[in-house]
Amino acid sequence: MAEPLVSVVVATHNRPARLERLLESLSAQRLERHQFEVIVVDDASEQQTGQLLARWETEAALPLRTIRLEAPRGPAAARNAGWRSARAALVAFTDDDCAADPGWLSEGLRVHASEPMSIVQGATVPDPADGGALGPRTRTVSVDSLGPQYEACNIFYARALLESLDGFDERFDARAPGEDTDLAWRAIERGTATVFAPDAVVFHAVERVGIRGMLRLADRWGETARVFSAHPEARSMLYLRVFWNVWHYLLWRSLLAIMAPRSLRRLILTRHLLELRKRSIEAGEGAALIPLLLICDAVECWSMARGAVRHRTFVL
Repeated sequence: MAEPLVSVVVATHNRPARLERLLESLSAQRLERHQFEVIVVDDASEQQTGQLLARWETEAALPLRTIRLEAPRGPAAARNAGWRSARAALVAFTDDDCAADPGWLSEGLRVHASEPMSIVQGATVPDPADGGALGPRTRTVSVDSLGPQYEACNIFYARALLESLDGFDERFDARAPGEDTDLAWRAIERGTATVFAPDAVVFHAVERVGIRGMLRLADRWGETARVFSAHPEARSMLYLRVFWNVWHYLLWRSLLAIMAPRSLRRLILTRHLLELRKRSIEAGEGAALIPLLLICDAVECWSMARGAVRHRTFVL
């Protein structure tokens, strides 16, 4: 049997409806069936996911293979299991909450052919099929330029490069995001180039997470401090190379302003509140959203500070 041109690797955990949408989009790719394969690694999902995958394998609508992990190990370990069983020289990663444009694989192959030694990052846009406006109570991914996070929802690696890097660092488990960023920066530090493929598009789900989900997401980012400890150049994604985002900077500045003279304190706190008000208006909500934004920023700052201490690096 001839080897495929590209192997698609997907890690999945308890998202059967989303996974089926992804599989449907992969079955609509413009490549011939023999030109690609799909490897789905089931990270110890519940029964419904296994039944879905068994049905897709039986129906043969895709050149699909599945691997099941008997205990949940997180996306790094699942992706490693997937690419290590891949037959193609090029591996395309996407996630189980994404859907691929019909030209995704063909465009990724085209750019890879012109830049065979490079990591190819595609574009990711919020899925229009999910409808509704984006806001603080939703979660999605949007990528319209190269790096610096190099998200695994849409990225192509030569299998030989993955082998030389020994794949994803499995210390990044299900509770510790950043394994995809770490992998890319390890490659970059070895001299690997990166290139953006704007027409290799995937659509990322827009999830309504609610207040509890917002707080849960805010509390999980601290482990990304491991990335900045290991890869100082990755600090290019940080605000002023120290703060996770501008909102962390504003919050820490306001906290320090408590010790400042009254006039300066009032100025700094007022500016912070005005920025929060602008943020809430842009989110389509009124000033009532400001306390929730402040709470989420505080939880995120505390999470990042804990991670910074754990990994002995200065990031807030």
